Amino acid sequence: MKTFIKIVAALAVLGVVALGLIIFVPVSKTAPVALLSTDYQAPEGHGKYVMRLADCKACHTAKDGKPFAGGRPIESPFGTIWSTNITPDPENGIGNYSLDDFRAALYDGVEPDGTHLYPAMPYENYRKISEEDVRALYDFFMHDVTPVAEKAPETDLAFPFNQRWGIRLWDWLALGDAGHKSLYDDAVLDRGAYLVDSLGHCAACHSPRNAIFAQEGNTAKDSTYLSGGVIGGWSAPSLHGANSAPAKWTAKDLADYLSTGRNSHSAVAGEMTQVVGESLQHATDEDLHAIVSYLRHINGKPKTDAVAQKDVGDGTNAANATTTLLASADPSMPLGPRLYLDNCNACHFVNGKGADGVFPEIDGNSLVTADTSAGLIDVILNGAVLPSTEKRPARLAMPDFGHRLSDEEVAELATFVRQGWSNKATPVTAAEVADIRQKTAQK
Repeated sequence: MKTFIKIVAALAVLGVVALGLIIFVPVSKTAPVALLSTDYQAPEGHGKYVMRLADCKACHTAKDGKPFAGGRPIESPFGTIWSTNITPDPENGIGNYSLDDFRAALYDGVEPDGTHLYPAMPYENYRKISEEDVRALYDFFMHDVTPVAEKAPETDLAFPFNQRWGIRLWDWLALGDAGHKSLYDDAVLDRGAYLVDSLGHCAACHSPRNAIFAQEGNTAKDSTYLSGGVIGGWSAPSLHGANSAPAKWTAKDLADYLSTGRNSHSAVAGEMTQVVGESLQHATDEDLHAIVSYLRHINGKPKTDAVAQKDVGDGTNAANATTTLLASADPSMPLGPRLYLDNCNACHFVNGKGADGVFPEIDGNSLVTADTSAGLIDVILNGAVLPSTEKRPARLAMPDFGHRLSDEEVAELATFVRQGWSNKATPVTAAEVADIRQKTAQK
């Protein structure tokens, strides 16, 4: 018995020592992935370009707030995380950050005082950013951004997630090597992979999470890489696999979607609206081509298409039956299709195919058929607005129907479109609608 007690006591002491080391031993900062001269200067305008591709403004700017001053709520499974002030204000922002401090925030998720950033800051991806782009980004924030002397709201998660020292353990398990390795003997594909994996941090939303909520799959060799995820309750569709958009769409359709938020099949909604509006629309034609080429390559497709072809659906009996039912306008049809005719048919039509570049398809739409129906419910209740881009400046909007449809009616409508035509998704309940209605009303 005494021996057992001694063993337990020894393990307890070791545990306390290990905990002390984790909490109090300073975190080592990751070194630059390339050695540049101390007087290295990024090309004019490159820092702003890198900022746009990294989508910094979208997360670090509150609704109606000052640029980069933080205060935007980011929903996580553990509670609300508030984005920080990243203007060069010395008291409330990053004005006192050295280049090494700035790199440590990007690569290691650590502030100068050793505070660990929550992984809502995608340093899991940003640690792949090149040193040239780190330098350009640092120069932009220190010299081209207006300081804002406003403190962003403090993130206050419930125990144990408020114990940030625990993030150090997460980092040990989740983070790979810094820098991005060339995987192809092709400059275009390598550039596309770099943009997708680092600045674009696409995997932060479009890859699933494992048991410790780290991203699954690091390269296209992994089956889970970019195979779909969930962000803020919305489904982020797969970008890798037989049923993904890059596997089914033409190169032009994919480029149109990324640069304008719309194409002949679909339109952006939710978080992707800001990604296009604040980030991807600013990509150069060369970088857009690289991203499209890479996403198509990992899905076994050539870089470009000789002739663009519109997917006209699978022509199944179910798809034809839905179209026939709606076209009949039979007053005795069930509530779901009647609601569709009254509220959706004018734009999306009886065949569910919408209008190219204007009204997205319902048949086969990834938002409609997602495993989680939260995004679809949100759009029906609150509407959606396409971003205004240089190539497509019109801010087309879908109206909200929450004011005119009850929870039960929204559930019937959502269930109908999730199971109409060739769609085969699970039904929606009124309770799910009520939950989304309550959550979105608070925003």
